[in-house]
Amino acid sequence: MNFAIIITICTLLLIAYVFSITSPKTKIPSVILLLLLGYIVRQLSGLLDLNIPELTPLLPILGTLGLILIVMEGSLELELNKSKTPIIKRSFVIALIPLLMMGVVVAYLFQYFGEVPFRVGLLNAIPLCVISSAIAIPSVKNLSEKNREFAIYESTLSDILGVLFFNFIALNAVIDLVAFWNFGLQLIIMMLVSLVATIGLSYLLSRIDHHIKHTPIILLVILIYAISEVYHLPALIFIIIFGLFMGNFDQLQRFRWIQKLKSTDLDDEVEKFKEITIEAAFVIRALFFLLFGYLIETAEILNTDTLVWAVGIVLLIYALRAIQLKISGVSFSPLLFVAPRGLITILLFFTIPATASIPLMNKSLVMQVIVLTALMMMVGLMTNKKDQQKETPPILVKPGEPKVNS
Repeated sequence: MNFAIIITICTLLLIAYVFSITSPKTKIPSVILLLLLGYIVRQLSGLLDLNIPELTPLLPILGTLGLILIVMEGSLELELNKSKTPIIKRSFVIALIPLLMMGVVVAYLFQYFGEVPFRVGLLNAIPLCVISSAIAIPSVKNLSEKNREFAIYESTLSDILGVLFFNFIALNAVIDLVAFWNFGLQLIIMMLVSLVATIGLSYLLSRIDHHIKHTPIILLVILIYAISEVYHLPALIFIIIFGLFMGNFDQLQRFRWIQKLKSTDLDDEVEKFKEITIEAAFVIRALFFLLFGYLIETAEILNTDTLVWAVGIVLLIYALRAIQLKISGVSFSPLLFVAPRGLITILLFFTIPATASIPLMNKSLVMQVIVLTALMMMVGLMTNKKDQQKETPPILVKPGEPKVNS
C-alpha cells in the first residue's frame, strides 16, 4: 500500500511536470490540467473502490506553503528600480480599486438576498475578489516581459491587499478610528519585522559554510510567516520584501550596510536559492491543485442553485476589470482575462469564522467561480496571438493616447 501511494504521487507529479513543459505550446494553463487530473483520479478511485483517507485538512496547509513559495518566486524575479515605478503604481491601483468595489457590491448582494449584516456579507465577499497569484504567475510565463511583470505585481499585490482587507474586517467588529489605528500599527510592525528578518536571513545565507544552507533559510521564512499570521500581522509583506531584496541584491550594493555582506558569495547563493524556490514552488503548487481537483464533487460543480451567482460574480469581475484597465490606460489583451481566483480564495474561504458563515457562500460557489475564471483565462491566453514569447512595446500608455498592441 505504501509503495502504491509513492508510485501514484510520483506519477502525478511527473504528469504535472509534463503539463508545465507543454503549457506554453498548448496555451492551456497547467492549473486547468492539474484540476482535471485530480478530478479524474477521484473518479477512478471511486470506480476501483479504493479506501482513500480524508484529505481535506491538507488543503489549507499546502495552500499556505504554496502561497509563500509562489509569492517569493514571483518577487525574486522582479526588478526594483525607478523605471519600474509606473508599473508598480498602476498595478497597485488596478489591484486595489476593483477589490474594494467588488467587495462592496457583492457584500450588498449577500446582505440583501442573504439577510445578513453588511460586515458579514463583506467578510464572505472578499475571498471572491482576490486575484490568485498561484494561478496567474505560472500562467503568464510565456507572455512578453512587460505584461508578465504587470501580472506578477498585480496578482501579488491583490493577494496582499486581499488578506489585509479580510483580516481588517474579521478582527474588527466595529470599524472606527481605533480599528484604523491598530491596523496602521500592525503594518508598521510588520515592515520593521520584515526589514530585520530580511537582513538577518541574508547575513545567514552569506555566512553559513555548511553544505546545507538554503533549506534552513526557506524554513525560517515559513516560520516567520506563520508566527506573523498567529499575531494577525500582514505576513505576505515580509515575503515580498524578502524576495525583492534577494532578487535585487546587485542594485542594493551601493548602500554601506549591504557592503558588509559577502557580496560575491551572496550573489551565487541567491541564484541557487532562486532555483530551489522555483523547484519547491512547483511541487507544492502541483500537489495543491491536484488535491483541490481531487476534492471537487461533480454535484458541487453542477449545482444550479449557485451557478447563477457564480456567473454573475464572474461577469462582475471582468466588467470592473475592463473599466479599471481602460481608465488606467493599460492594454486589454491579454491582461483582461488574467484575473483568476484560486489558492487565496480557498484559504480565505476556510478562514471565515463559523459565526459569519452564510448559506450563499458555500463550497459550490467558490469552486464554480474558480473554475469559470480559470477557463476564461485559458480562453483569453489561447486566443491571444500577439503577445506570446516575444518582447513588445510597453503596455502602459497615457489615457487618451492610442494604444500599441502587445
